[in-house]
Amino acid sequence: MNWKIKDFIFKIEKPLIMGILNVTPDSFYDGGRYFDIDKAIERGIKIEKEGADIIDIGGQSTRPGSKQINEEEEIERVIPVISSLSKKIKIPISCDTYRSKVAEKAIENGAKIINDISAFSIDKNLFNVIKDSDCGYILMHMKGTPENMQINPYYEDVIVEISKFFEEKIKILEENGIELERVVIDPGIGFGKRVSDNVEILKNLDKFKKFNRPILIGTSRKSFIGKILNLEVDQRLEATIATNVYAYLKGAIIFRVHDVKEVKRGIDIIYKIEKNENIMY
Repeated sequence: MNWKIKDFIFKIEKPLIMGILNVTPDSFYDGGRYFDIDKAIERGIKIEKEGADIIDIGGQSTRPGSKQINEEEEIERVIPVISSLSKKIKIPISCDTYRSKVAEKAIENGAKIINDISAFSIDKNLFNVIKDSDCGYILMHMKGTPENMQINPYYEDVIVEISKFFEEKIKILEENGIELERVVIDPGIGFGKRVSDNVEILKNLDKFKKFNRPILIGTSRKSFIGKILNLEVDQRLEATIATNVYAYLKGAIIFRVHDVKEVKRGIDIIYKIEKNENIMY
């Protein structure tokens, strides 16, 4: 399966690791660590060295209950980092944004992918930016907004609802001339979901294969892990690896993570065992 991202085509034959770089003071796990531009650039270079296939840079926290910053501030946070890293690393850069002007400037400064948690629902003009560019696009399901998404979310059937969402959004993309080869789908673990919903998504990931698009999953250190195991965010690494390995076995192929090296090793060993790759007899 191919994923077209600007002037590059991922031939997705192996799992891809997307390393997270939050240039924010308030993200739920690494907020503040890479808020300084130099530290962010240093971390981006390290993410590549640790084996990431993509780096995802965001300047607006989307943790539950987070407040929106203004567009100008988001641009000031991410564009210098994207511009600098695009000249220093070889792996593609994704910009985690739902705003059209941020996306436009990110693409102009070297980003090849837009990771949109809103599926065009917050800034309608983002659709036109995606349409007029040839960047890759991550289509994610979210119920509500980051500010209110975890206030009593409810589904009759979370898998059915997400499937209908993807059907409707993919139809809109196709009708407006956006190549589906540019699109990856993400069911949105933790975005307007209860713990039970997140578990159901993981157990039924294979049902999203019918869309014939790569499936991205983002479980990294999220609160559902903490609630199931009663663990604080800094203690969720092993469980993060386990959820990503499980997701791979259920059909996910792109893994958005904070801990690149560790998750990559966990996924790689499963892949090599499954494919009998580099196994000596």
